[in-house]
Amino acid sequence: MAEKQTILGRIAQLTRANINALIDKAEDPQKMLDQLVRDYTNNIGEAQTAIAQTIGNLRMAEQDYNADVQAVQDWGNKAAAASALADKYRTQGDAANADKFDQLARVALSKQVDAENEVKQEQPMIETQRATVDKLKSGLAMMNDKLVELKSKRDSLVARQKSAEAQIQVQSSVASINVLDPTSEISRFEDTVRRQEAQAMGQAEIAASSFDSQFAQLEASNQDVEVEARLAALKAGKAPAAIEPTTVTPAIEASPYTAYTPPAN
Repeated sequence: MAEKQTILGRIAQLTRANINALIDKAEDPQKMLDQLVRDYTNNIGEAQTAIAQTIGNLRMAEQDYNADVQAVQDWGNKAAAASALADKYRTQGDAANADKFDQLARVALSKQVDAENEVKQEQPMIETQRATVDKLKSGLAMMNDKLVELKSKRDSLVARQKSAEAQIQVQSSVASINVLDPTSEISRFEDTVRRQEAQAMGQAEIAASSFDSQFAQLEASNQDVEVEARLAALKAGKAPAAIEPTTVTPAIEASPYTAYTPPAN
C-alpha cells in the first residue's frame, strides 16, 4: 500500500505541476522545455511500469479470490457427498462407515469455512486494489494529457521565441539603416556622377568652341591671303580669275516671250 500511495502521490504532484511558472524561470525556454518534456516522458514511463505491476498484482489477487471461491464450492460438494454416503451407510445399519463419512463431511465443511474466510478477507482488498488501479489509470491519463499540453506549449513558445528573435533582428537592421541609410549613399553617388557628367559636357563645349574659333581664324587668314594674291595679280596685269562653266550645262537662250509688265495704275 505504501508503494501505491507513492505512485498516487507522484501522479498527483506531476499533474499539479505549474508549467507556466517553470517556463518563466527558464533562461533558454527551448532547451528548458525540451528537457521538461524528456523528464515528464520518463516520469510517465516509470508510472506506467508501476501501474502495470499494480495491475498485475490485482489480477493475481483476483485469480486467488476466484480459486478460493471455487474451493468453497468444491468443499461444499465434498461435504455433501460425504454426508450423503454416511446417511446411506447408516440406513444400511453400518454405523462405523456412517460415522467415518460424517467425520469426513465435517472436515470438508471445515475446509469450506476456511475458504469462505479467505474469500471474505480477499474481497475488500480486491475492491481497494481495483479502486487504486482506477485512480492510477486516471492519473496516468492526466499525465498523458499534461504531456500533450506541454508539447503544444513548447512548440508554441519556441515558435514565438523565434518570431521575436526575427523581429528583434529586423528592428536592429532598421535601426542601423536609419543611422546609415544606403539610399542616401546612392543619392550622394548620383550627385557625384551628375557633376562628372556636367563637367564632361562643359569640357566638350569648351573644346568645340575652341575648335570653331580656330577654324574661323584659319579661314579668315586664308581669305586675306587669297585677296592679297589676287590684288597682286591684277597689278601685275593679269586677268582676273574666272570660273569656266561646266560642259554639260546648255547655254540658256533668250525666251521668245517678253517679260510680263504689270499695268500702271
